[in-house]
Amino acid sequence: MSCKMTDLNVKAQGTRRNVLKMAIFGSAALSGAGLGRASANPPGPGPGPGPGPGPGPGPHGTQCLLRGTRVLTTKGEAKVEDLAIGDQLPTMFGGTRPIEWIGHYPIKRGTPSKPWPKDARPVRIARSALAPNVPQTDLYVTQAHGLFIDAVLVSAGCLINETTITRDEASQLDALEFFHIKLEKHDVIYAEGVPVETFLEVDESAVNIAEYFRMHGAPTDEEVPCLPILSYWRRGSGLKSRVGSAVSWIDRRRRISAIRERFAQRGMMLSRELEPSF
Repeated sequence: MSCKMTDLNVKAQGTRRNVLKMAIFGSAALSGAGLGRASANPPGPGPGPGPGPGPGPGPHGTQCLLRGTRVLTTKGEAKVEDLAIGDQLPTMFGGTRPIEWIGHYPIKRGTPSKPWPKDARPVRIARSALAPNVPQTDLYVTQAHGLFIDAVLVSAGCLINETTITRDEASQLDALEFFHIKLEKHDVIYAEGVPVETFLEVDESAVNIAEYFRMHGAPTDEEVPCLPILSYWRRGSGLKSRVGSAVSWIDRRRRISAIRERFAQRGMMLSRELEPSF
């Protein structure tokens, strides 16, 4: 996808990126000294009715995997925190691709005695919640992370059914560490057996963003998603104009609801199977 821009827009965009780049280097140096904080007061709701407020700053607003998540590589599965730039990953659309960068998003609970803010909590997708042995063990992702379902990407937070797909309390953890994998192009990889998306847009809230700029410089263009995205929160997935996209947004909500209902019914079925018989 391409768009024409005036010379003025190009100059403005370049200036914005230069300012952003300098700000990122400064903030990265500060955040590298310790963990960030979870936002207890995220912004208001995203576009249209949804399961909760839109994500605030931090990893819950990006598309990340929780520490300990196993990702499929050409050498077998490896924990996401053990992956390195250059590791080769099988993808759904681009064959085998090397990792270009891994964004790191640690957050610390401001008050250990209090529960995690709702939008900082990872979404837990229980074993076999999506299909038999998919995931192969519980998968924990941020609520915006896209899962490959029905030839589209659906944000995990849209699928919450309070049985097999829930917001995890993470009450035993005072810190959460999230990681996101950047490939040459947006694609689908495999985490705990689930096809999930890679980085779409580089997020400056990563604590190691300075590393990305040293290696690749500032992003030059917005990347095109490899698939349509169904989400209540993601940029580009909601209303682009209040009139022209209204029908599209209604259709999107209906499709999200249908997919969520399907997995909710599966969750109830699995719950009944686990109930003891007397």
